Amino acid sequence: MSGTEFLSLSVTIALGVLSLAFVLTIVRIVRGPSLPDRILGLDMLVSIGIGYICVIAIKTSFFLYLDVAISLGLVGFLATVAFARYVLHRGAQSENNAGKLKESRNG
Repeated sequence: MSGTEFLSLSVTIALGVLSLAFVLTIVRIVRGPSLPDRILGLDMLVSIGIGYICVIAIKTSFFLYLDVAISLGLVGFLATVAFARYVLHRGAQSENNAGKLKESRNG
């Protein structure tokens, strides 16, 4: 087996594994019992997208796609941080509401 054939086979296998990971992640997002599970699923989708872009860059030998993958990684990181702050803020609000409800029942 030559190097070109091996690379072609590896790219095909990688695309298949990434496709399976994509489908399983979508299932996790849809079935996720809580918001943090869904946020992690979306973060995983960004990672899978970066993997797709990198494999396509190797397959086409057009390595400008790697710049796109880096940009997607930065945007995905910022989105994850924003979602985490949202969940943290939402949790703090629900704790405050629960405390007020408890005080109104006792008072």
